[in-house]
Amino acid sequence: MANDRIPTHLWIGGHLRRCHAEGVFVTIAHKGDPTGGLVVLKLNMLEHGCRVLSQTRDVDGELAWMPALDGKLVCEADADAYIRRAIKRDPDLWAVEVEDKTGWHPFEGKVLT
Repeated sequence: MANDRIPTHLWIGGHLRRCHAEGVFVTIAHKGDPTGGLVVLKLNMLEHGCRVLSQTRDVDGELAWMPALDGKLVCEADADAYIRRAIKRDPDLWAVEVEDKTGWHPFEGKVLT
């Protein structure tokens, strides 16, 4: 069975270009496997704190996001520590930080509850 998913580096690159075009600050904090690495998002809501989401699939196989750290807003140091631990377990992981006061990010997929 062929894998028809776009390589991770291209998928992230397209989303970064969209953010830059819309004036949203986004950065790659860690580059993982270029073809198949999963993604962790750090949504930096500035003075409100950070939310961390991990890429997953829902029961139908569609892209989704699993809230980390009980889905709570946490300080930036706690978000960074979580991401460091995740990368230690899976060095192929990509970590992407998006700065937006509302928590907006360009990546498709629903947030699971």
